[in-house]
Amino acid sequence: MDVIERIKSQLSANPVLLYMKGTPDFPQCGFSAAAVRALSAAGASFGHVNIFEDPELREALKQYSNWPTYPQLYVNGELIGGSDIIMEMYNSGELQKVLSEAK
Repeated sequence: MDVIERIKSQLSANPVLLYMKGTPDFPQCGFSAAAVRALSAAGASFGHVNIFEDPELREALKQYSNWPTYPQLYVNGELIGGSDIIMEMYNSGELQKVLSEAK
């Protein structure tokens, strides 16, 4: 399975998926930590992928998503955005709405 197929497989297996630096219990950057806090505060159940564990995926995902930074949040296979967008959506209540519609 090539790296793009792996990304598609991960996205189809997880209605809410966060590609991040580190893990939810041990985020390895402030932006990933902020994303995890917002998702947890919104009551989200979400999968995660530690991009540090797969350098090939880390580079391929930037091209796949056309988004250069991490974290990257996907809901139902669609890119929502990075930490700043996640926080804005959380603060406006939009994140909770989007998460409630996750398959």
